[in-house]
Amino acid sequence: MVLPLAYLLIRTVGAPQAWELLFRLRTLAVLGRTALLALVVTGATVALALPLAWLTVRTDLPWRRMWAVAVGLPLVIPSYVGALVVIAALGPRGMVQHLLAGLGVERLPEIYGFPGAALTLSLLSYPYVLFNVRATLKGLDPALEEACRSLGYGPWDTFRRVTLPHLRPALGAGALLVALYTLSDFGAVSLLRYETFTWAIYLQYQTSLDRALAAALSLVLVALALGLLVLEGRSRGRGRYYRSTGVVRRAAPVALGRWRWPALAFCATVVVLALALPLVVLGYWLVQGALAGGALPALWPWLAHSLQASALAALAALAAALPVGILAVRYPSRASAVLERVSYLGFALPGIVVALALVFFGARYVPFLYQTLALLVFAYLVLFLPSAVGAARASLLQVSPSLEEAARSLGKTPWKVFMRVTFPLVRSGLGAGGALVFLLTMKELPATLLLSPIGFKTLAMATWSAASEAFFARAAAPALLLILAASLPMALLTLREGR
Repeated sequence: MVLPLAYLLIRTVGAPQAWELLFRLRTLAVLGRTALLALVVTGATVALALPLAWLTVRTDLPWRRMWAVAVGLPLVIPSYVGALVVIAALGPRGMVQHLLAGLGVERLPEIYGFPGAALTLSLLSYPYVLFNVRATLKGLDPALEEACRSLGYGPWDTFRRVTLPHLRPALGAGALLVALYTLSDFGAVSLLRYETFTWAIYLQYQTSLDRALAAALSLVLVALALGLLVLEGRSRGRGRYYRSTGVVRRAAPVALGRWRWPALAFCATVVVLALALPLVVLGYWLVQGALAGGALPALWPWLAHSLQASALAALAALAAALPVGILAVRYPSRASAVLERVSYLGFALPGIVVALALVFFGARYVPFLYQTLALLVFAYLVLFLPSAVGAARASLLQVSPSLEEAARSLGKTPWKVFMRVTFPLVRSGLGAGGALVFLLTMKELPATLLLSPIGFKTLAMATWSAASEAFFARAAAPALLLILAASLPMALLTLREGR
């Protein structure tokens, strides 16, 4: 995690023009726009994810399993594909404009700039919060809520006094991921013409031969990420979130009653805007290309490469995140807190910065790893480790230490205690974290472009290369297959939750 930071410092130190850039008014203006976008997107994702998680876990919502899968799928849509869909649908000459022209609507509100970027990133990134909250709700002891109800409190007071405080670690971890993802996003903000630090960094890399300027801007992004980490750490408090008993008892579904149809309308609206609309636009482009006589490319090698890299990245992230989560929860100290915070740094950096750092160190110090699958998976680990760390920490907080102590008192070794007691209780949260890393790796582009082995092409690379040349029909096929392939782990996780 420290490698990209070391690369940035090496590039920046000794470059006075880079330090002058940091104190310009334009840099401060870009900082303000970036912070505003991160704040709005984070608030919007929490507002969407919290009710969606509660409806799909704790209520008798019709077709609950189907909604549980559908509401998590927007995460796999690359931000540049989402931005293209927003422009195609809501742009000045988009599909919605053509439909409303017969009603006398001559022009829709401007979608470029802040409104479009905030809308796109909110609809595509709320699953960061959703996955963590769903995993926590499944592990929450229903006896706590039942005790509150037995004291005369109603459903809303019980949720506000008992459920919501226990969701604070999951909400904090998810909101932190959303804020860091917003800081590092390039695809949506570039296509929708909203200048943030990431866009400025890419422009510096493309237009300047001196990478010190881009490195200096990246250090500001790191400083902003560190500020977010400090705020999230201070919001955690000293509460304990583990169950009062070791038995995982399923909470009785809450009957929605007359709120059933509004709940269905809410879920349907989110799924239509975040998932169905991109699928319809991509399907339209695919059909148009087929009618024009375009031939579909050979997708299966790209699919195999994407699945292979994503599975390896998910396994590596879980293996690295679990020790960090155990240290942070079971052995809290200043050192473990620093270790956990450092694990989040890579998520705030644009993929191209992490990739260039690994190109620099790989070519200079470990040439035998340069342009290998191992180095590519390591890049994914640096970028997406926070997704697994947040899920592991939130799950471990719900496991009572007394359960592990009881197993140790019966003569079990630490490894057997972990496998027989701890792991079964945190398996749901770890599965959510692994699925999150898998989905993110499937759509990662800059690191894959720079670090992939020769001949190793993924669905994300194929989609980007076609879309960047305005061959939208050619980009539609790998993009649709990308969404389909990424939906498989989500469906499997949901079926396991049902059992």
